[in-house]
Amino acid sequence: MKKITIYFVFKALVLAMATTAFGNEPSITSGPYGEFEGQPVTLFTLTNEHGMIAEIMDYGGIVVRLKTPDRQGKLGDVVLGYDNFSGYQNDKAYLGAVAGRYANRIAKGKFSIDGQTYQLATNNGPNHLHGGVRGFDKRLWKSTAAVNNGQPQLKLEYLSVDGEEGYPGNLQVTMTYTLTEENGLKIEYRATTGKPTVCNLTHHGYWNLGGSESKSILDHQLQFQCDKFTPTDDTAIPTGELRDVKGTPFDFTTPRKIGERIEADSPQLKLGRGYDHNMVINGEAGVLRPVARVHEEKSGRVMEMLSTDVGVQFYSGNFLDGTVIGRNGQPFAHRSAICLECQRFPDSPNQAEFPSAILRPGEVYEKTTVYRFATQ
Repeated sequence: MKKITIYFVFKALVLAMATTAFGNEPSITSGPYGEFEGQPVTLFTLTNEHGMIAEIMDYGGIVVRLKTPDRQGKLGDVVLGYDNFSGYQNDKAYLGAVAGRYANRIAKGKFSIDGQTYQLATNNGPNHLHGGVRGFDKRLWKSTAAVNNGQPQLKLEYLSVDGEEGYPGNLQVTMTYTLTEENGLKIEYRATTGKPTVCNLTHHGYWNLGGSESKSILDHQLQFQCDKFTPTDDTAIPTGELRDVKGTPFDFTTPRKIGERIEADSPQLKLGRGYDHNMVINGEAGVLRPVARVHEEKSGRVMEMLSTDVGVQFYSGNFLDGTVIGRNGQPFAHRSAICLECQRFPDSPNQAEFPSAILRPGEVYEKTTVYRFATQ
């Protein structure tokens, strides 16, 4: 009896010491954040054992805040966002949201499957962008919260019905956010369909590792595991070419400051007023592998990005112009954040040489992306 008592006392002490060492017991809590179409919107707060915090709401799957330590151990928010729910309702930049049913662009909003042509909204010049007028970023998702294997986890589910925004098929989508023991935000995507459709989902976070109140990302050092990119026409639709980055301002195969060549005399940079291009991820699709590494020298923060996908959209915040006000009265200044959006290539439904984005009944769309944080 004494041995059993001593064992449990020892175990309790070990757990207490572990919690004290890390400072936190992994948890997920929730609270009201607003109302959408008569339904309550909930904000979930995920905290891991190291004290990293992610705030995610069930509207749009939006990551509202992501707080990570700098080299001094001070927590700072590394994503752009708004003070309240109304900011997200009126947002047109997809801040922190899931983009779908098809992330990025489809030329002229049109594609065909098995001889059937579908017309979508043209909400980005002549093209379709991020799922249309009301994509997945403007929907309320069903939520389930839990701590699994010591890691806080939020599962979001949404049924996109046949014909929604012009897309065919009932698409059942699940996204699972996990705040990992390695200080990573892991996002797992899964989707099935009732009829042939297209599917391409991504996270549209705006990152600034200097903190969300930092005014520029031009001094951030960036490295890609990408030897090629897809050049675009003047409406940001890929030409179909897979171009080597070597010898171009798109060569981030070794670490470089984002601002080092952003004003270079390159037709591709002038088209998008900076970087707004799909980078082709090296390695085998379907395998979780390194995609990018970002380092901000002043804070010491490092973000490593991994994914199972084939491409990543690199957007340097070119169209942020300071007219929209974010959290704490901070304007979203020109190039004050970057987006790194793992994806199928833009306009894949219309480009047979690109990896297919068609999903058929009986198939499962699955992918994983991880944003992992450290300091140096």
